[in-house]
Amino acid sequence: MKKILNQLFEYKTLPREQARELLYNISKKMYSDAEIAALITVYLMRSISIDELQGFCDALLELCVPVNLNGYDVMDIVGTGGDGKNTFNISTLSCFIVAGTGVKVAKHGNYGASSISGSSNVMEQLGYTFKNNEDALKKELDQANICFLHAPLFHPALKVVGPVRKSLGVRTFFNMLGPMVNPALPKYQLVGVYNLEMARMYNYLLQQGNSQFTIVHSLDGYDEISLTADIKVINKAGEKIYSAQELGKRSVSPIDIHGGHTVEDAARIFTNILKGNGSWAQNAVVLANAAMALYCTGNYTSYEDCYQLAVESLESGRAFQSLQKLIAVS
Repeated sequence: MKKILNQLFEYKTLPREQARELLYNISKKMYSDAEIAALITVYLMRSISIDELQGFCDALLELCVPVNLNGYDVMDIVGTGGDGKNTFNISTLSCFIVAGTGVKVAKHGNYGASSISGSSNVMEQLGYTFKNNEDALKKELDQANICFLHAPLFHPALKVVGPVRKSLGVRTFFNMLGPMVNPALPKYQLVGVYNLEMARMYNYLLQQGNSQFTIVHSLDGYDEISLTADIKVINKAGEKIYSAQELGKRSVSPIDIHGGHTVEDAARIFTNILKGNGSWAQNAVVLANAAMALYCTGNYTSYEDCYQLAVESLESGRAFQSLQKLIAVS
């Protein structure tokens, strides 16, 4: 590790294969917490290269616990996290809205490292039991249209670095890896990123794969469709900037989408929204993200059609039923 760190301290980047080997060795617990913290710090000081990001992803996918979900074409809605905005769990809520429309969702998530409540924190608080048993996950997908993949159970390296990330409490390059390494290999992906440089990198990497993807970035720094500013949307067809009014019928203010101060706050906000008791601003943001996720599948005529499907999922209670069924099955 010392040789690699010296190389990185000299502003050199790692070739793809060396990056793969480095993360592979991390998963095998070959380095101390101090060495891992030093490595993380490097990427706080400079941007990660495409080769490095690809190499790290290669290692995680090579080592991951595979998941075969009966041939379902599943979707994931995920943000890189690390935008420092402390919103409520917008991506996870959007997954349940989508599941309520009948589309199968394999949500890949983790504990929050730089936020109060990541997707895993809120799911655990709501009573969900993490697992990597394929049959159990298939049962959840069959009965609730959604299953939850807690990243450390599928990726040994993420489990190893978890305590270091938590103690640092800042955005790390591991935030960038999560959306790329869902072990279910979803056919459809809505990926939120926290800056335009990361949007370009994800666009390049996702173009290499077989998924139908859409990348979203709110221009004021949110890693989702926040409706607090204009939104850059990127997919295989190109890129476009939309206004909040176009995607969510209205603009909202940052305080409207604040996530609270505790995991308990996050869970309360989460269930209130799914029960139909969310504020108009909270609902608008979740519906916009869910609609864009549905639209990215290419199976619907227009974004407006997808928005109406999302509204029906929430207002009919089907989204909340998906949550209830998932918790009951788990």
